[in-house]
Amino acid sequence: MPETSVREMPRDYGDPVAEYRAVRQAVGVLDRSDLGVIDVTGRDRAAFLHALLSNEVKALGAGQGCAATLLDVHGKVQVVLLVWVLDDRILLVTPSGMAAFTYEALDKYLFAEKVVLEDVTGSLALTLLAGPDAPELVKRVTGLVLPEAPWSSVAGTLDGVPVRLVRGGRETGEPEAWIVVPATDGARVWDAVVAAGARPTGGSALETLRIEAGTPRYGADVDSSVLLPEIPAETLLSQTKGCYPGQEVVVRIRDRGHVNRHLRGLVLDAGGPPARGAEVRVGDAAVGHVTSATTSPALGRPIALAFVRRAVAAPGTRVEVRDAERAIGATVAELPFVR
Repeated sequence: MPETSVREMPRDYGDPVAEYRAVRQAVGVLDRSDLGVIDVTGRDRAAFLHALLSNEVKALGAGQGCAATLLDVHGKVQVVLLVWVLDDRILLVTPSGMAAFTYEALDKYLFAEKVVLEDVTGSLALTLLAGPDAPELVKRVTGLVLPEAPWSSVAGTLDGVPVRLVRGGRETGEPEAWIVVPATDGARVWDAVVAAGARPTGGSALETLRIEAGTPRYGADVDSSVLLPEIPAETLLSQTKGCYPGQEVVVRIRDRGHVNRHLRGLVLDAGGPPARGAEVRVGDAAVGHVTSATTSPALGRPIALAFVRRAVAAPGTRVEVRDAERAIGATVAELPFVR
């Protein structure tokens, strides 16, 4: 099924440093309409998704949600999803460019279930407020208190527009609120929250914020070659639910084995951020590679997310990052970098 064309997230609005500071100190607003959305309806929708995704779905009531993954039978991550349960449907929010893949991956499991899948990417405007002042701004413009639990939601209005407000999961490391409206009302909502004090913030600041927060991004730090236990997965899976594709591998690794590599943080000694794919070494041995990197304003140092072998994954371990002709010393760090 072809995916609806959507615009890319703006790189910045003229001053990415100020945009970063707005999220850390006050509140920024980000246009996340680049993300995909799958609308799932039908009486069997919760049971169908529960049987396929790594996290609990069937026990979620209207207004609740979770983050989850769809794995293959080998336990490798096919996509990372947000699951928002509404009264009469479930919305699945996918990484940018992944809605069509997700639709097709779910559709092949449909047999006699009463479930209808629809790719509605581009029909909704997804606006993200992020920063310590985000909950207060939401209350000012809607009169509603943001739910406490991540991915829980409430219905309300903003400037006369019916909206769905969703508590975020701190991708940026700060409190977050999603505002979901039809795409035709997106500009009106954007203008209202900007007028209320939110600073427009682009992808450059978001990339720095999410790396500082240790949040993996699908397509950069996670892809279909990655086993779920290789990444921080506490919020992505249920340890008690029944079978789903890949569960046997995940449980076997948890109970009787280990993975050979882990996604970890690296704090570099100097220089600029290394390129994606830069080799991580100890002596003459390659022990991993960089997946994302930035210069951290909070630490005043280059930082990176990287897959490293289990033997060197302990925080405090010294490694070297080789990027083109550079060799930069680095220290394995706990995630998140900024708390």
